[in-house]
Amino acid sequence: MKKQLKNNNDTQLKVKQQFPLTIKRIGINGEGVGYFKRKVVFVPGALPGEEVVVEATKVHPKFTEGRVKKIRKKSPLRATPPCLVYETCGGCQLQHITYEGQLEAKRDILIQALERHTKLDLETLDIRKTIGMDNPWHYRNKSQFQVGERKGRVIAGLYSLDSHKLQDIDECIVQHSATNKVTTEIKRIINDLNIPVFDKKHKKGLLKTIVTRVGFETGQVQVVLVTTQKTIPRKELLIAEIEKRLPEVVSIAQNVNPKKTSVIFGDDTYHLSGKESIEERLDEFTYELSARAFFQLNPIQTTKLYNEAKKAAGLTGTEKVVDAYCGVGTIGLWLADQAKEIRGMDVVKEGIDDAKNNAKKFNVDHAHYYVGSAEKLLPEWKKEGWKPDVVLVDPPRTGCDRKFLDTIKQVKPKKFVYVSCNPSTLAKDIDYLKAEYKVEYLQPVDMFPQTAHVECVTQLVLK
Repeated sequence: MKKQLKNNNDTQLKVKQQFPLTIKRIGINGEGVGYFKRKVVFVPGALPGEEVVVEATKVHPKFTEGRVKKIRKKSPLRATPPCLVYETCGGCQLQHITYEGQLEAKRDILIQALERHTKLDLETLDIRKTIGMDNPWHYRNKSQFQVGERKGRVIAGLYSLDSHKLQDIDECIVQHSATNKVTTEIKRIINDLNIPVFDKKHKKGLLKTIVTRVGFETGQVQVVLVTTQKTIPRKELLIAEIEKRLPEVVSIAQNVNPKKTSVIFGDDTYHLSGKESIEERLDEFTYELSARAFFQLNPIQTTKLYNEAKKAAGLTGTEKVVDAYCGVGTIGLWLADQAKEIRGMDVVKEGIDDAKNNAKKFNVDHAHYYVGSAEKLLPEWKKEGWKPDVVLVDPPRTGCDRKFLDTIKQVKPKKFVYVSCNPSTLAKDIDYLKAEYKVEYLQPVDMFPQTAHVECVTQLVLK
């Protein structure tokens, strides 16, 4: 070790070189972050405050990746991961930290994004404590497990991080127990019926993915089998066995995806048996979830997230509200009882059709939905004399379109409520609006415990 540590006098680290490191914080991907000779080092599995010996695994011009060889000083936040495949699976990044430590780390991940992408005075900014879960396990309502074969047996799970090795998973402890049970039993059925599974290496075979979703409040389970072609051998027997062994499965569908892609679903979906959708309830709202319908993966935290958005909107019953990127209208309808009028828009017609149906189902007659982009519709409405008091947005991870933000600057709603699933794009977007809008507060919400993901509700107020 002494000989290896002497090499630290070199100006450039080398792969397999070992060196001491003090970890300063958790990075955006859940890794420990430290500095060696003024160069950032990312170390998965290391925690803030720990003193570790690191071995360099990859050396880049501006940063180094490494792995822990020895922990010299252990963090009081360190926990023993309860998952048996935690280090090989790659699905979770933070099981080695106490849950209280995870909530602190996620707030800091948000702060890091603001430091990197804005010039805001973070000392005076109201960045609130992360809202967590009472039980941060078994919270996911949907699993998408890739299928393979090992030693003549069907396996299903996730690919290890940076690897083509499929990790067989029977019991994922962040998944609802129903999805675990159903997926495991379907593996057995496929094995018993000798249905061919997809071989990723040789690009041949039939069954690629088992998608399982459960309604937390209803207990209804939906299964989608993703295949490379429409024809399934012994299909009727397969359906009969699923229905016989798994009575909780009330909806079975098939999706065909012949493409060589990491995207799970293909274009064509076929209903095989049972209902075409399952039901889920959030408070007084009931949602119909078809095989391809988007729905939040953590229903328990979704209620908290939407209530935070409602709180940030601060409605009194007199406001006109725009729900941009509205999808099926979920968040806008959540706020509707306190708004004078809701107008939602999206470029996806099917989503707008669902939003209209949801508004009708929930008896919200003052919510109206339009196919189109906000940057096109909002200026048109302004010319007609209709201007929103509040604009609510829940964009994809890529953040808001720059044209949309320019439209916000033009239309100038009194409040802009930004629900984000990516701190980096959130920070860039609010920095772009800083001349017109003051950041009143940021409220992080933990939608995905045990992972490095963090959602945030930000209230921006017109200056």
